Amino acid sequence: MIARYTRPEMGQLWSEQAKFDSWLEVELAACEVMATRGLIPPEDLATIREKASFDLERIEVIEAEVKHDVIAFLTSVAEKVGPASRHIHYGLTSSDVVDTSLAMRTGRAMDLLLSGLDELLAVLRKQAHAYKDTVMVGRTHGIHAEPYTLGLKFASWYAEARRNKERLQSAREEIRVGSISGAVGTYAHLGPDIEAEVLERLGLRVETIATQVIPRDRHATLMAALGVLASSFDRISTEIRHLQRSDVREVEEPFSKGQKGSSAMPHKRNPVGCENISGLSRVVRSNVQAALENVALWHERDISHSSVERVIVADSTILCDYMMARLTRVLGGLHVYPERMLQNMQITRGLVFSQAVLLELTRRNLTREAAYEIVQRNAMETWAGEGSFRERLGADPALEGVLTAEELDGLFRPEHLLRHVDGMFERVFEE
Repeated sequence: MIARYTRPEMGQLWSEQAKFDSWLEVELAACEVMATRGLIPPEDLATIREKASFDLERIEVIEAEVKHDVIAFLTSVAEKVGPASRHIHYGLTSSDVVDTSLAMRTGRAMDLLLSGLDELLAVLRKQAHAYKDTVMVGRTHGIHAEPYTLGLKFASWYAEARRNKERLQSAREEIRVGSISGAVGTYAHLGPDIEAEVLERLGLRVETIATQVIPRDRHATLMAALGVLASSFDRISTEIRHLQRSDVREVEEPFSKGQKGSSAMPHKRNPVGCENISGLSRVVRSNVQAALENVALWHERDISHSSVERVIVADSTILCDYMMARLTRVLGGLHVYPERMLQNMQITRGLVFSQAVLLELTRRNLTREAAYEIVQRNAMETWAGEGSFRERLGADPALEGVLTAEELDGLFRPEHLLRHVDGMFERVFEE
């Protein structure tokens, strides 16, 4: 299922081929820079450039014996290059290669997510303006409150998506660091000048100070940004699921020709897309906890974080890409039922205008306590009996001489309560 929505490039980023490709990219960049310092003879560099490669199956065989993936990789490369391979990995430690290449691949993954987020933002903007004036009831605690518009929901989601974009951009920069600092991070065999040039060639910044391992607060920040992004997807999906309930049915996610909703009940049109997104968001959020646990290492240097990151970074970026693509399709093809929205708003027979009446009575010199008693009493009678809230208020002796029939009617018009929607849209969508 995930393959239908996730871009192939995202999955390919986390393949074994891509991992070793990025490792080789780091090693070659280091060789190139060392050659400029006279540390590698020109003829050996030419050989490395020509022959440096690896064999995936061979790496697997070697690793089964040596139990060390970087050594297995380097051995496979050495078998391709020959004697000149003695220069490869000179002065480096495994974390220099693994952490630096992880930063490269993670940055590329973030670029894909940011591209997908731009597509989602475009859909949210379009739908917000399309339904800006589509009136529906607002709900608090699941109970009818005051009139709202569907466009405001989309505008709220748009504003949150824009904040997510800022968080992803910041997290991308946070993780865009590498390190070529050696076994304990002291540049014992290669100087900081070589590190700086290597990382510049790779499009990365220099880690301020590494212990060997790049501090994992950076990765935790990245994972936290992905966790918030997933939670935003969950927020939207949960609301659509509520609005698609049979007793609400104000919106509905797309239901394609030939699609079936239930193995038992042919009438079902279930919000499976949104349920899927809500469920997978829990996986991404749980990965944030794992990233936080990775921050502390024994004596600042171990690889307890490595096994975790091989799972959570790939899984979380792939899942976020999948959820974002699926949500974009759901929102772009959302079925909207304005007539049902109006029907639902009338279910409570005018009670959604209770605050408008309350505040108008206080403007007519009633105390808030007295006004609240009048409005609540009539509201509770409306809940329990027949007739509308407007009719009960009109027949209440306590309001005689306080409000005319015309003034009371004016309090039951949603457009007055929604008069600031245009201004809210200007604030959300200002460039």
